[in-house]
Amino acid sequence: MPDFSIGVDLGGTNLRIAAVSTQGELLEKVTLGSKAAPTRDQVIGQMCDAIQHLSAKYRAAGNLLGAGIGVPGIIDMATGTIRKSVNLPGWEDYPVRAEIERRLHARVVLDNDARVAALGEQWLGAGRGVSNMAMITLGTGIGGAIVLGGKLFYGMNGMAGEFGHVTLEPEGVPCGCGNRGCAERYASASAILRMAREAIATGEAPSLAAASSDAQLGAQSIYNLAMQGDEPARRIFQTFGRYLGIMLAGAVNVLNLDMFVIGGGVASAWDAFAPKMFEELRTRSVVYAATTPADPLGSEKVTWGRAHSPAPAEQSSAAAGARDVSSLVPANEYDAPARITIITRALLGGDAGLYGAARSAALAG
Repeated sequence: MPDFSIGVDLGGTNLRIAAVSTQGELLEKVTLGSKAAPTRDQVIGQMCDAIQHLSAKYRAAGNLLGAGIGVPGIIDMATGTIRKSVNLPGWEDYPVRAEIERRLHARVVLDNDARVAALGEQWLGAGRGVSNMAMITLGTGIGGAIVLGGKLFYGMNGMAGEFGHVTLEPEGVPCGCGNRGCAERYASASAILRMAREAIATGEAPSLAAASSDAQLGAQSIYNLAMQGDEPARRIFQTFGRYLGIMLAGAVNVLNLDMFVIGGGVASAWDAFAPKMFEELRTRSVVYAATTPADPLGSEKVTWGRAHSPAPAEQSSAAAGARDVSSLVPANEYDAPARITIITRALLGGDAGLYGAARSAALAG
C-alpha cells in the first residue's frame, strides 16, 4: 500500500479525521462532535487521539507523511495560529500547530478550510487536472481560495481569496467585517434567510411565512419552495444568482482562470440560482463573454444535498470525480482547442476539505 497522510476538518460542531493514501484512496474516516468537548484542549486531545489511532492502524502498510488540518477563519501561516474564527471562539492567537506537533511528534500543516477544500477539488474533484482555478464556498458566509500552477496562492500574508468581502453594493447591508455591501451579505445562506425575512415582512410571501412558523426557516426549505414554483422564493434565488454573477464577473475579469468551482452547502441549490448567475456573468464580464462555453449550464441536475462524494473504490480511478467538459467547448474553424472559462459545482461535497487537508500534508512532506 502507498504512503498516507491524515486530513482533519475542524468545524464549529463537528471534528472529522480521515486517513488518505497518496493515490487519493480514503482509507478510513472518523467523525466526532467537537461541541461535546467544551474546551480547545479537549478538542485537540480528541483530534490527536484519533490521528494516533489511524496512524497506528495504517503505519504497517505505508509511511505517515503528516497531518493537515482545515480550520474556519484567518490563519497565520508563519506561526500556525488562528488569528480569527467566528466558529471557534477562544482559539484566537492560540499556537494550534505547535501544540498538535508537540503531542503527535509529526509534521502538521494548518490552513483555512476553504483553501484545503479547493486543494481537494483540484486533486480529486471538479478541478482534477486543472492547474489554475479558484474555489468559492457558499455557506453561512463566503469562503474562497485560488490555485495557481497546482499550488495554493496565499498572497502577501495568507489572506488571498477573500471573495466574500468584495463590495457589491457600496451603501448596502452592513457586514461583520466593518464594510457595507459585501458579497457574503447577498450571496450566502445568511443572505437567503435575510431576503426571506424581508419578503415575509411585506406580507406578500405566505408560503415563506408558513415555512417560518411551521418549522425552522432555512435555506433548504426556501429552495424547496422555489423548486415548487413559489414566486417569492424563486425571486430570492434569482437575486442570489444575480449578485453571485456580479461577484464572479469581477473575479473572472481579474484572474482569467480556467475554472471557478462553486462549493459549500448552498451550491446544491445550483438549479435555482445558476441560470441568473450565468446571465449576469455574460453581461458584466468581458472576459467571460469572450470565453463562454457553448452550454454553460451543461446537463447537470441535482437536488439539495446530493453533491457527489466518491467512495474509496472510485478514488482508484484516474478519472474519479472528473467532469467531461468536451461538450462545452465551442468548435472553431481551425479545430484548435478553444480556451473557455468553466464555472461549475464542486464534486466532493463536505469531504473536499478532508482530501485537501491530507493532500496539503503530503505535499509538505
